Amino acid sequence: MRKTLLMTIGLLTMFWHLVKGQTDRKVDLCIYGATSAGVIAAYTASQAGKSVLLIDPGTRVGGLSSGGLGQTDIGNKYVVTGLALDFYRKMGKHYGSFEQWIFEPKVAESIFKDYLAHAGIQTLMGLRLIGVETAHRSIKSITLLPSESREGKNITVTANVFMDCSYEGDLMAKAGVSYHVGRESNSTYGETINGVQLLDGHQFPDGVDPYRIKGDPGSGVLWGISTGPLKENGTGDAKVQAYNYRITLTNVPENRIAITKPHNYDATNYELLKRQKEIQPWKSIQDVFIWSLMPNGKTDINNRNGFSTDMIGMNWHYPEADFFERKEIIQAHEDYTKGLLYFVANDRSVPEPIRSEFKKWGYPKDEYLDNGHWSPQLYIREARRMIGDVVMTQDHCQGRKVVSDGVGYAAYTMDSHNCDRVIVNGMVKNEGNVEVGGFSPFPISYRAIVPKKEEINNLLVPVCLSASHIAFGSIRMEPVFMVLGQSAAVAACEAIDNKTAVQDVDIRRVQKILRDNPKADGRRADYIIHVDDKDQVMLKGTWRKSAKKGYGMSYQEADSSPGAMARFTPGKDFAGGKYMLYSYFPRTAESTESGTFIIHTGKTRIEKTINFKEVNILGQTTSTWVALGEYAFEKGRSKPYVEITSDAKGILAANAILWVPVSDQN
Repeated sequence: MRKTLLMTIGLLTMFWHLVKGQTDRKVDLCIYGATSAGVIAAYTASQAGKSVLLIDPGTRVGGLSSGGLGQTDIGNKYVVTGLALDFYRKMGKHYGSFEQWIFEPKVAESIFKDYLAHAGIQTLMGLRLIGVETAHRSIKSITLLPSESREGKNITVTANVFMDCSYEGDLMAKAGVSYHVGRESNSTYGETINGVQLLDGHQFPDGVDPYRIKGDPGSGVLWGISTGPLKENGTGDAKVQAYNYRITLTNVPENRIAITKPHNYDATNYELLKRQKEIQPWKSIQDVFIWSLMPNGKTDINNRNGFSTDMIGMNWHYPEADFFERKEIIQAHEDYTKGLLYFVANDRSVPEPIRSEFKKWGYPKDEYLDNGHWSPQLYIREARRMIGDVVMTQDHCQGRKVVSDGVGYAAYTMDSHNCDRVIVNGMVKNEGNVEVGGFSPFPISYRAIVPKKEEINNLLVPVCLSASHIAFGSIRMEPVFMVLGQSAAVAACEAIDNKTAVQDVDIRRVQKILRDNPKADGRRADYIIHVDDKDQVMLKGTWRKSAKKGYGMSYQEADSSPGAMARFTPGKDFAGGKYMLYSYFPRTAESTESGTFIIHTGKTRIEKTINFKEVNILGQTTSTWVALGEYAFEKGRSKPYVEITSDAKGILAANAILWVPVSDQN
C-alpha cells in the first residue's frame, strides 16, 4: 500500500510539473495515443512539414511493442512496409542483424523515442482526454486533464486534423463516431466464425469440475467461472476477448529480481489450474505458458491452454470504462498475473522440478524502471471498433471480397482469444477462442480507417478501425497498426494541404506517396522483385506454385535438378548504385540444403553459394531474408540480374529478391 501511495504521489507531482505553465496548443495534426501507430504517424506527418502533437494518458511510448510483445506476430512479412519495416531494421542494427523480430522492451522504447527526438515532435504524456468539441461534422478541439487528477487545469488542443491511435478508441467515441464493442452475430456480416464459439483451442480437458466442492453445485463455482447460459454458436454479445500481459522475465542472476508473493495473493484463484493439472499432469513450464525467449536472457510469455495468463471474462467493462475504472481493471490483471507466477513457483500442488525451474526466473532490473520492473501496458487485444463505410470482415480476410483502396495489408490468422469461461455438462470450458488462417495477405480499405463523412470529417482511426470482431483478430497486429498509422498520417497531410475532408482525400495519391517515400523522410526506397512479377522473372525448368507460406501471396518451387533456374531482372525504374542484396528463403522440411546465386551487376558476374542449413530463423516465422552480399549495380547495355539454381537434393524456392540501398544500412 505504501509503495502504491508513493508512486501515486510521484506521478501527481510529475504531472503537475508537466502541465504547470503550459498554454493551450494549436497544431496541424493532433494524435491521441502514443502507441506504435501513434509514434509512426507522428514521425510521418512531422517529416512532411506538419506541426504535430502526440498525446497519451500514460508515460511510455510504443504501446505494446515496447510493453512486452517482443515476439512479433508477423503473419507474413509482405505486410510489413514503410516505417514499420524501418523499425524492425533499426532493431536489427541494434542486435547485429538485417531485421530483428524478437527484442527487449527497453530497446523498442529507445527506438520509438529516437523517432520522436529526430523529428522534434511535441509530446504531452500523462494527460487523458476528458472532452471533445465538434461543430459542422468536424472536431474543433479536445480537452485534456492530468491522468491521475479528477480536477485541475485543463489543456485545450485545436488542430486541423485529429487521429485516434489509442487501443481503446476514446477520441473516436467522444467525437460521436459509430462503433461496436464485443462480438457481432454471424448473421450481421454473413460470417461463420464470429459470435459465440465453443471450440477446442486453449481449452480445458474434459472432466474439470467447476464447483468449490467437487460435484456439489450448491457449494458455488470456483473463481473465474461464469454462471450464465451458453448461447448458440454464432450468437452476438458484448463480451470482449481476454486481455493479459506479455511478461518479461529474466534468468540472468545479476539482472534478476525474485518473484515474491503479491500483497493480496489468493491461492484459490488458481484452483482451476490445480484441477486441470490433475487430469493433464505437469511436464514443463511450457504446459501453461508460451515461453518465448528474447535476447539477453529475457522472455515474452503469452497465454497457453485452458488456464494461463489470460484473465478470461474480467475485461468486459474495460472498453467503455473511464480512466479510473480502467486503472482498477488493469491492477486486477497485474495482481492475477503476478499471483499466477508466484503460485507456479511456490504452491506445493506444482511438482518440485517445475517449481525449481520457475525460480530461476525473475523480474528484470533493467526493464520498466519507472513501473516496478513490470510492464505498464496491458495487452488490450480489442476494445471499441469503429463502424465506417467499409467494415472489414471474414470475406475480406479470406479473399472473397477485395478492396481497391488499400492502405496496408494484413495476413495473420483470424485470431480471437477466449471471451468467457462457462459450465458445459457439469465441466469447465472456455468459450470464444478462434484460430483460422491459411489465407494470403489482404488489403485493408482506407474507408475502414476513416469515419462516415456524415459523422466526423477530420478524424482518422488506424487502430480501432472499422472491422468485425473476427476480421479485427487478423488485422490487430502491431506491425499492421504501424503501417496504418503511416498511411493515416499521409492522408492527414493531404487533407490539410488541400483543405478537404479526410474522406475526400485522393487515395491513389496517398498510395503513390507511400510507395515513393516509404520511410517518410526521403531515404531511398528498397527495390524488390517478387516471383509473381512475370515481366521481371524468367523461370526455366519445371516450377509449381507452392501452397506453403513465403513472402507475399505465393512463391514458386522446383525439385532440384539440372535446368531449374529462376532469373530476376530489374526494370527501367531500377537506379544504379551500391546495394545490399537479399533473397527470401521460405524454409520447409523439403528445402534444398544449398543454393547457387549468379549475381550480374551489369558489369561483372559473381557466383555465390548459400548453405541454407546454416540460415538462422528467429521469431514467429519459418522464413527469412538471406544476405547475398554488397554489390555496385550499374545501368547500361548489359542488364543486371540475379539467378537462383541448385544441384543439391530437395526443393528449390524462388520467392523474392531484395535490393536495399547501402545508404540505408549505415
